Amino acid sequence: MKSKSQPMRTCVGCGEPKSKRELIRVALSPEGIISIDKTGKAPGRGAYICPSMDCLQAAYKGKKLERSLKHGVSKDVYETLQQDLEQQ
Repeated sequence: MKSKSQPMRTCVGCGEPKSKRELIRVALSPEGIISIDKTGKAPGRGAYICPSMDCLQAAYKGKKLERSLKHGVSKDVYETLQQDLEQQ
């Protein structure tokens, strides 16, 4: 029997394709609220980022989350992501 393939997603920071489970999803809800999606199943547009500070800094400097979500991202979202990465 075939094993189930893992869905692959691309990190907005480094551009490397990785397994969906290895990445952090940032979701833009239909109401326009941006949040960090721990389950990976929240409705709306999503962007994925590696759990590393280098990728977060690259995404921040290049405004890659904004481009991927097609919406402005406040500095609070970046700070929350940074705090989550520091706790891991």
